[in-house]
Amino acid sequence: MSSSFEKFQKRRVITSYFSVVLSIFLVLFLLGTLGLFVINSKRLSDNFKEEIAMTVFFKNEANDSVIKAFSEEMKTAKFAKSFEYVSKEKAAQQHKKVIGEDFMQFLGVNPLQNSFDIHLKADFVTNPEIAKIENRLRKNEMVADIVYDKQLVTLVNDNVKNISMWILIITSVFAIVSVLLINSSLRLSIYANRFIIKTMQMVGATKSFIRKPFIKTNVILGFIGAVLAILALIGLLIYIQTTYPNLGIMEDQLSISMVLLGVLVMGIVITWISTFFATQRFLNLRTDDLY
Repeated sequence: MSSSFEKFQKRRVITSYFSVVLSIFLVLFLLGTLGLFVINSKRLSDNFKEEIAMTVFFKNEANDSVIKAFSEEMKTAKFAKSFEYVSKEKAAQQHKKVIGEDFMQFLGVNPLQNSFDIHLKADFVTNPEIAKIENRLRKNEMVADIVYDKQLVTLVNDNVKNISMWILIITSVFAIVSVLLINSSLRLSIYANRFIIKTMQMVGATKSFIRKPFIKTNVILGFIGAVLAILALIGLLIYIQTTYPNLGIMEDQLSISMVLLGVLVMGIVITWISTFFATQRFLNLRTDDLY
């Protein structure tokens, strides 16, 4: 009979430990994911901005030397991250793929123009900066037209500001919620041992002596939960880097290390503080209040 009771108690303790570790892991993983998103938010917004292309069309009179000179100019231009020369023949092939028909068969000529697709650096993807670049490029007499999505540029810049503000607010809220959730899990775990705490106190054990094993156990559980969260975050980073290598999400290793270290520290500190105050609460209760 006693053996069955001991097995039951052991299973209950293991289940309690598992639930505490799981709750800590989930909360810290979510918080760590938000932290990684915050430090990479500028990189992500810059990457999106640099996907917006400015297309410079050249007149039919522009010969190879004009095209080559413009290409050399773009290589040294501070605002250009990358550029690609698109000949009228290549543009016709691209249109054929999109439309599904060869428009040159019934037109008889290729009405398209040679052009350059220029991807600007993120710092230059604002309407004032693009306007300056456009004015500079239009000084070239061989440039026929310059096209880019002005509304998209405005929309991106406005949304980046709003998103950044909301990210900070959401991260702050989740940080508070994470502390409360971990604290609740630990309080429930200690609540199950409230009679043991009061019994030890009644036989003369000091408060610090009673708190010590609970703090030690829960800090270990917090450490395990934090390590699991860190491993999951590393797995997430590797997956994103493999799937979207252009984002360069692993480049800022110092910031990533700080976030992972922060997750580990939070796992230990929150469990220590929560356990301390939870045990203190039951130590200060009268025996009648335990029921």
